[in-house]
Amino acid sequence: MSKNNSTTMFDKLMQAQQKAEEVKKRLDGISVSGEAEGGKIRIIASANKEIKEVIIDPDFLAQADKEELEELLIVALNKTLQQAENVSQSEMQAMSQDLLGGLGGLGNLFNK
Repeated sequence: MSKNNSTTMFDKLMQAQQKAEEVKKRLDGISVSGEAEGGKIRIIASANKEIKEVIIDPDFLAQADKEELEELLIVALNKTLQQAENVSQSEMQAMSQDLLGGLGGLGNLFNK
């Protein structure tokens, strides 16, 4: 491998790392949410799967028993995490296509 090719590969790796950091920052700024029981329990998180807020309707909380509350929290949390995963995958896929497009002919190997 000539020196020129190794520099290009190194540049591509640095570019990929930089793009991954950009995606992570973008995901930190995207909010996703999930709810249960018609919105009586709502979870808000970043697209990086960091829970930011748990909102429980006070009237519902006053009448809910512990088991019901736990079950509905799990439902809302799982919906939120699924939303975060969907957004994350979309962002990563866009980044990958952008990077592979920059590799010329090699990009076509992965897009088939």
